[in-house]
Amino acid sequence: MSVAVIDRNDVVLRGRVSAPAELRSLPSGDTLVTFRLVVRRPEPRARGQSVDVLTCITYDRALQRRIAAWEAGDVVEVEGALQRRFWRTPGGTASVCEVNCRRGRKVPRTGAGGTVKTA
Repeated sequence: MSVAVIDRNDVVLRGRVSAPAELRSLPSGDTLVTFRLVVRRPEPRARGQSVDVLTCITYDRALQRRIAAWEAGDVVEVEGALQRRFWRTPGGTASVCEVNCRRGRKVPRTGAGGTVKTA
């Protein structure tokens, strides 16, 4: 069996954008857009957190332009892969886990009286 058949890294999130996306130029010359999604947990614990705030990124320029129009409070759905990114700092190597998005869209609000249920 090949590794391609065994391994799978697919993430689909639907949640509320917490703040406008940030555009950053990396030392490598790549452009990165970062934003955070607030996603409600399926079954909140009695005393624990009821939501997760997840960092999402994309290097895809077309998707970056779309994300730039998203505002805090917008409900969106993204697809991508969970990845761990590394970089050097004066204190050593740093890393972060984030969702590298390959697709993203705003979820349309429902009509009269209906609501989109999210965090």
